[in-house]
Amino acid sequence: MSRTTLGQRLPEIRVPPPGPASRALARRLQEVESRNVTQITATWPVFWEEARGANVRDADGNVYLDLTGAFGVALLGHAHPAVVEAVRAQAERLVHGMGDVHPPSVKVELLERLAAFAPWDHARAVLSSTGSEAVETALKTALVATGRPGILAFEGGYHGLTLGALAATARGRFRDPFVSRLYRGVAFAPFPDPVRDGAEASGRALARVEEILARGAPAPDGSVHPIGAVLVEPVQGRGGGRVAPDGFMGRLSELAVDAGALVIADEVLTGVGRCAALLASTRVGLRPDLICLGKALGGGLPVSACVGAARVMDAWPESDGEALHTSTFLGHPLACAAALAVLDAVEAEGVVGRARRLGDRLVTELRRALRGVEGIADVRGLGLLVGIELAREPGLDPSTGAAARAARAALAEGVLVLPSGDHGHVLELTPPVDLTEAQLAHGVEVVARAVRGAA
Repeated sequence: MSRTTLGQRLPEIRVPPPGPASRALARRLQEVESRNVTQITATWPVFWEEARGANVRDADGNVYLDLTGAFGVALLGHAHPAVVEAVRAQAERLVHGMGDVHPPSVKVELLERLAAFAPWDHARAVLSSTGSEAVETALKTALVATGRPGILAFEGGYHGLTLGALAATARGRFRDPFVSRLYRGVAFAPFPDPVRDGAEASGRALARVEEILARGAPAPDGSVHPIGAVLVEPVQGRGGGRVAPDGFMGRLSELAVDAGALVIADEVLTGVGRCAALLASTRVGLRPDLICLGKALGGGLPVSACVGAARVMDAWPESDGEALHTSTFLGHPLACAAALAVLDAVEAEGVVGRARRLGDRLVTELRRALRGVEGIADVRGLGLLVGIELAREPGLDPSTGAAARAARAALAEGVLVLPSGDHGHVLELTPPVDLTEAQLAHGVEVVARAVRGAA
């Protein structure tokens, strides 16, 4: 067994995954969890027992290299010491408070940090637990502030599965079973696709945006709802690591302002340094009025935030003792302490610069390893959000399910990656910023081999 500290190891597969302990846990899980939640097959999943840095150990003692960052949460690495210590210290003082009645003091500290973090002179925020809750808050805020119920969102976007966020998520697999309950006043514009549309990608998408902003979104009675919110990811995550061409996000912001709509940046995955900026919006030229944060913000603890310019957030009425939008765990002390530790570490450890360097290196090495491989439509990314798109010629039709096959092949070699894209045709990498040189090289080798086998 390697003597290297867990967190810096290369994969060590003792038994082919999933091993007997994982299979036993899978059988137990099937007895008690809704069958819709966790896919269980002969080759999937493995059950985690421990994680440090860029490593995960499963119930059978196998050690994996985690290039998912646990859905992008572990940007700083699993169990970052400062986060663990902050949670421990907070747990000794106060585990739970009354967030909107008698708030914990640490909630104030986090809100102050988020206000300073924001791109406006004066900002306010609403805390919650999940990314989809932050999106719900933002959509409500936009309606309160503009009085306009229409929403413009983008094809390929993913904003969560609660009903408001799901209404603005254009993926039939998630939407179709619940369409009768979803808000109908959402219009979807195409996200620019340079792989297929080339230089015309931005123009085509922006023309549709202008049309929707002018016309509005459909209402159930046949009328239209004027657009009050433009909801967009600065980089599409679950949509396949898609990065819009230069200039698109800036022009989108201008069109929204001209139409009297607010721009909501869903930075749940992209924010807090993952895309080599504190906010990916600043890298791509998006000028939001509201920003949704989550995932990496808590360093492994569930916390999210909708942060907005005070001029927008102050459209909410002052509380009279009964908040219009709140939750039991709003401003949870442990989560707030973890988030403060994350923000400290992002600054002290130069995470933004490290994410830029590591991300550039990862994309460069993957492109080199996959050069000349048929079926590779694109290798792209911004910081540590990277996508490998697999397609079939002619017409660059998505290679449906190819990324899922690649993810299973990589798992067998001890490397964790995930499929994304509407057709499961993009292999997504959202690794921690603390990958070692050896881990980076090994990860590229295994991922390239898995992709070549699936392409």
